[in-house]
Amino acid sequence: MTYKAFDLTGKVVLITGGNSGIGLGMAEALADAGADVCIWGTNEQKNEKALARLGTRNGRYRAMRCNVADEQEVDRVFDETLAFFGRVDACFANAGVSGQGNVSSFSEMTTQEWRRVLSVNLDGAFYTLRAAARHMVSRDGGGSLVATASLAAVLGVPRGEHYAATKGGLVSVIRGLAVEMARYGVRANVILPGWIETPMTDNALDTEAFQKKVLPRVPMRRWGRPTDFGGIAVYLVSDASAYHSGDTFIIDGAYCLF
Repeated sequence: MTYKAFDLTGKVVLITGGNSGIGLGMAEALADAGADVCIWGTNEQKNEKALARLGTRNGRYRAMRCNVADEQEVDRVFDETLAFFGRVDACFANAGVSGQGNVSSFSEMTTQEWRRVLSVNLDGAFYTLRAAARHMVSRDGGGSLVATASLAAVLGVPRGEHYAATKGGLVSVIRGLAVEMARYGVRANVILPGWIETPMTDNALDTEAFQKKVLPRVPMRRWGRPTDFGGIAVYLVSDASAYHSGDTFIIDGAYCLF
C-alpha cells in the first residue's frame, strides 16, 4: 500500500519556470502524485508543450505566461492562478537565468549583466514567494514555500558572482521565511541542485572539455536529470514534511563532498 502522506490529491502547486528542466521534472512528479499543477513560464510554446505532457493525467493543469522579474505581472498572474484553482498549497520559486558565458572577469562585469541576473533569480523569487506567502497567511491551511537555488550558493563561482549572489540570497530568504511563517503553518525549504542536464546547462555539459574535467568529480558518475527532483518536490508538498522547515536540500550526486 502506498504511504498515504505522499498522496497529493486535492493539493494545488505553483511552479515558476515549470515548463522545462528541473521545474518540469518536479511538475510531472507532482501530477503523478495527484496534485493539480500550475506552471508559469515566459515561453508560450514551451508552456504549451509542458501542459500537453501534464495533460495525459487526470488532474487540473494550467500553463500561464509570466515574467517573474515584473512585480505587477507576478501579482496579476498569481490572482489569475487563484481564480482558476481556488488556492495555492505549495509554491516553487524555480524560475531562473544563468550568467552570461562571455563575462571575462568580475572586474569587467557590467552593471547591466549584474542586474539582469538579479532581476529574475532574486527579485523574481521575492515577488513570487511574497505573493504566495500573502495568500497562505490569509487562509487557515498553511502551505509550503520552496526555492530552487544552486551549489553556487555554497561554492566559489569565478565569473559568476552575480549568479551565486542570487542563489546564496535565496538560502537566506528561505531561512528567514521558515522562522517567520511557521506560526501560520507555512514551511519553507530550499533545493540546491548540482550539475543537472537542462536547457540552461546544455552548452557546458555537452562540451568534451567539461565532461573530462567535471564529470569524474561527480561520485554518481553521471549528470543529474530533472526527474531526480521529483521525489523531493513530492515530499515538500506532502503531509510527510509537515514538520520539516528551514532546510537546505543538496541534490548533486555527492559532487560537493568529493
